Amino acid sequence: MWEEKDNKLVRTFKFRDFTEAFGFMTKVAIEAEKMDHHPNWSNVYNQVIIELTTHDAGNTVTDNDRNLAAKIDGLV
Repeated sequence: MWEEKDNKLVRTFKFRDFTEAFGFMTKVAIEAEKMDHHPNWSNVYNQVIIELTTHDAGNTVTDNDRNLAAKIDGLV
């Protein structure tokens, strides 16, 4: 589940292995590019941590973040 903290939507995703995690990141990258709304994220082996915030809105959570979060959820 997404958690709102420090003016960000944050979620950790865990996968079977690195290949699955990287494949997920590729799908997210394609959706984020379509929306011109790019996440802050990190990946270590099978774990991907995503943080969403809107820089143009003063680093707050906006509908853009919620919409991308919903699209990301649909990729899992």
